[in-house]
Order: sequence, then structure tokens, then C-alpha cells
Amino acid sequence: MLKVADEAGTPVTLYGQEKDSATSGLARMNMILHDNPTALIAQGNTLTNPAFTLKAGNHDLLKNFDYVVANPPFSDKRWSTGLDPLNDPYNRFETFGAPPAKQGDYAYLLHIIRSLKSEGKAACILPHGVLFRGNAEAEIRRKLVRHGYIKGIIGLPANLFYGTGIPACIIVIDKEHAAGRKGIFMLDASAGFIKEGPKNRLREQDVHKIVDAFTRQDDSEPRYARMVSFEEIEKNDFNLNLPRYIDSTQAEDKQDIEGHLKGGIPEADIEALAGYWAVCPQLKAALFSANRPGYFDLTVGKAEIKTCIYGHPQFVDFIAGMATHFDDWRVHATKTLKALQPGFQPKQLIHEIAERLLQHYQKQPLIDAYDVYQHLMDYWANVMQDDAYLIAADGWRAETYRVIEKDKKGKEKDKGWACDLLPKDLIVAGYFSVEQAKIDQVSVDLEATSATLAELEEEHSGEEGVFADLEKINVATVKERLKDVGKEAVEELAVLKQWQLLTAQEAVLKKQLKELEADLDEKACAKYPNLTEAEIKQLAVDDKWMETLKASISGEMDRVSQTLTLRVTELAERYGFPLPQLTSRASQLEAKVAEHLKKMGFVWN
Repeated sequence: MLKVADEAGTPVTLYGQEKDSATSGLARMNMILHDNPTALIAQGNTLTNPAFTLKAGNHDLLKNFDYVVANPPFSDKRWSTGLDPLNDPYNRFETFGAPPAKQGDYAYLLHIIRSLKSEGKAACILPHGVLFRGNAEAEIRRKLVRHGYIKGIIGLPANLFYGTGIPACIIVIDKEHAAGRKGIFMLDASAGFIKEGPKNRLREQDVHKIVDAFTRQDDSEPRYARMVSFEEIEKNDFNLNLPRYIDSTQAEDKQDIEGHLKGGIPEADIEALAGYWAVCPQLKAALFSANRPGYFDLTVGKAEIKTCIYGHPQFVDFIAGMATHFDDWRVHATKTLKALQPGFQPKQLIHEIAERLLQHYQKQPLIDAYDVYQHLMDYWANVMQDDAYLIAADGWRAETYRVIEKDKKGKEKDKGWACDLLPKDLIVAGYFSVEQAKIDQVSVDLEATSATLAELEEEHSGEEGVFADLEKINVATVKERLKDVGKEAVEELAVLKQWQLLTAQEAVLKKQLKELEADLDEKACAKYPNLTEAEIKQLAVDDKWMETLKASISGEMDRVSQTLTLRVTELAERYGFPLPQLTSRASQLEAKVAEHLKKMGFVWN
């Protein structure tokens, strides 16, 4: 309900009813905490004791609403307990019929329909069974379709809700224009999700794509959504099961028998990559040459496919063009972000810049605008959102604080300092690159010295090695060993002295590294109070947010090129060796093995 209120874009009055007392109490508390103190949350059974009613003489009528959203219990087997559906005081089942006693899904849906105004709209989450189950439910479904109340059906992924793994759907009810409705908009979104632990989750891009397609009634992707006429539904005996109308299965990767027998990559497989050839028309000729009508050969070695694609001038231009395309959005977004003042609304901000990014990438070749949109939304959820709320509350301020941790005994330990808006690495990269370079070099030297020392100890730790008789290899034991070794043991002395030298170098480097890091840490911390607002904006917007997003979205370009490389390689391997060649090779190998076996005395007919 809170999400609905946020999406409304205008003040709304919220009503809700929940059977569980603890849940309804929690809901009331959340309404107050999230600035909806006037929301009315009732506790009770929605079907047997609806909380929102009106008096009409001596009769009670259900209060009617503009919008209803619901996620009722799936297949409630006790829905009619305490209720006589045939004598329902609210006439919820008079028009469409009473649902089965052991299947309460339609009972909730019919309650919602009865609770809507004449132009009211609703969305209800129900199990897929309501779309195809027979008997009484089939009759209710038939009447609902003929009344034109069902505007759309959205199929959701399986394992989405807690407590059940079955797939569900959203039934969208719209009484407005019901009489003139000619069909039902069906959308199969079952493939759009991300696995998160034991459950599946709809990403921001999945939700946005569903909303966009449904709002526009966009059926340009028939495997995703289409408008289904009532005539077609009637031919299917009012069965609304989505697979009857939308084939969302992935296209099968067909094997070409002639290609396997005679060799050559089928033209159909190459033309299936037409999106790439539209962007880079000359790349196709660089990769393939004609073999015979309908079949092509790979013109480069399999190991050179990636180099050919990545290095092709047209593909290089495409990647560069996409980088420029991001920079175009970046310019406008940067201007918006740097103009933020305390008190702005972060939710409104992300909606504005995210929508602009989505529109900016619409109709771009080889890339899904919703994938790009998801990169921004992920970064917003993980990092940028917290930064935005800091700026909204305190303005463009970057203040450090001490990180204090408590152990199990409650003892506090100072773990250094931090800054949420501008992490230390941003300050170091912007103002102390020389100092960081020195630290990096000392770190490399220390790593090399430590590796050499470890190799020396490993090499001379065998049974007859220099360190074989030492209980521990440390400064004291090596020094004591040097006293005991005679001058004639030249090799042993050399090893022991080399160990001492390396150990001394390691100690010096460790000390130097510690001093340099402490010095850099002090300089970086001291820099924060001297940062101007313009510098803070530069570091936060340009160096932190935009650079991270640029790297993330550039990953989409890598995915595009990798997809093409992998597919061409797969086709080359599949049809690279025709059957006669494979048969000949197999015969040669068989003869070779038989010859070896004969020499070993194993011969058979």
C-alpha cells in the first residue's frame, strides 16, 4: 500500500484489511512511520466481515474504491467458513456465481470487483490455476471475460513469493470502458528475474519493462506480450492459460544436417546475427567467405576470431560511438546532480535520471536499454542512494569520523577514520597520486623480497638443506647457526647470509611501507576540511558516481562482443569438420591403435 501511495504521484486515502492481528498492527505502525497517519487499517476477515461498508436503509453495502491492490492467500480452502455464498449480504457472487468451496481465489477477486466504483481499477495476485481450472471457476471466468472486466493478465516468475514456489499471475481489472473492450492484453514475464538465495526476485528492469509494455499495450514482442481478442479466447473455451496465447520458449538452436555432412556454416545461422551485421556490415565479410550456395567458411582461424572482431574498424567505431552516447547522457545528468540542494527528494531524483537514461538508450543497436537501466538502479541501491540522502540532509559536506568497533567483551577499538560520501581512495587519487605511487612501488619491492625469501627457505629446507636442523627459521636461530658453521662451509654460509640480507631488506621495506601509509593517511584525513563545495561535487559526481556507472555500462559492450565471439566460435567448431573428414580421421586413429595393440600381442578379427 505504501508503494502504491508513492507511485500515485498525488495524495491518496489508504484503506486496508488484514486478517492476522500482528500483521495489521505492523501495517498501522508502518503507515505512521512513513507519513501516512490517516490510513485506515482494519483487522478482520475480508470475506466474512468486510470492514469498509456503507448503510443503505437497513442494508449494508460494500464501500466502493477507485483502486484496489491485493495479494490474497492462494487457493484458500476455508474461505467460505462463516459465510453462505448463495445468500451473501453483499451480493458478491450473484452476477458471476459462487466459487468452489475448496478454492477461494475467485472469492477474493469477486469481492474486489464488487468493491470497485464504476470506473474503478484493480490488480490482484493469484495462482495460475485461476486461468484454466474448470467447473464453477470456468463459468466465473467466462462471465468475467464477457463482461470485459479483465483488462490484462501478467504472468510472473515461479518461486517469487515466500511460502510457495508456484508461479503466480496478476489479474488486472478495469471497469472503465469494459463494455467496449475487444480483448485481453496478456504478458508473460516469467523469464525476467534474478535468483536471490532460495527465492527469485523481480529486478527494477523487470518491473519497468512490465509496466512499460502494459501501459503502452505494446505487443511488438509477441514472445513477451500480445493483445488477445475475445474471439480467440472463446475458441479456446475461455481458457486464459498464457502458454496458449504466448510462446515464450527459447528458439531451438537447430543443427544443419548438410552442414555436418559436407561442411560449411549455414547461411541461416549467420543471418541470425543480422543485428551485428547491420552495425558492422563489413565485419561479416571479414569473418566469412562463400563455400557453396547457402553455406560459408570461416576466413580466419578459430583462435583469431576474437581479434578479428575486436580489432575491426567498424566494431571499434561502434564501441567508441557507444562511449560517446554515454557521455551525452552524462553531461546532462552531471549538471542535474551538481545542482542538488539540501532538502531535495532522492526518490524523485533517481526517477528523473533513470528515466532519462532508459529513454537515452532506447532503440540503440545490440544493447537492451533495460539492462543499462538496471546498472544505474543497482548502483543507486548499493551506494548512490545513501550518498543522495546524506546530501539531502546535510548538503555538499564531506566530514570524516572515527570507526569504533566493539569486541565480544565490549572493549572498544579504534579502526581508523572514514568518510561515507568521499572514501579515502577518491581523495588519494585526486590529490596524493605521487605518494600512492611510492607506496605501490614499495609494496611491489616488499612482495618480491618476501617471495625470494620464501623460495630460499623452501629450497634449503629439505633433509640435507641448510635449514633442515633448525626448529624454527628466524633471526635468532639463523644467527646461532652462523656461529656454529665453520668457514669451510662456504655454500651454507652464503645461504645463511643471503637469508639475513633478505630478512633485513624485508624489515626495512615493511617499516618504510608502514611509515608511508601512515603519512598518506594523515595527509588524506587533513585534506577533507579544506575541500571546497566545487571540489566535493567534482569528486562525488564525476570521479565517484559517473566513473563507476561508465565502467559498469561499458561491461554491456563487453557482453555484446563476447556474445558474438562465442557464437561464431561455436558455429566454426560445429561445422568445421564434415562427416567424411571425421570418419576418415576416426579410421586413421583406429588403425593406429590396432597397430599398437598388435605389437603388444593383442589381435582380433
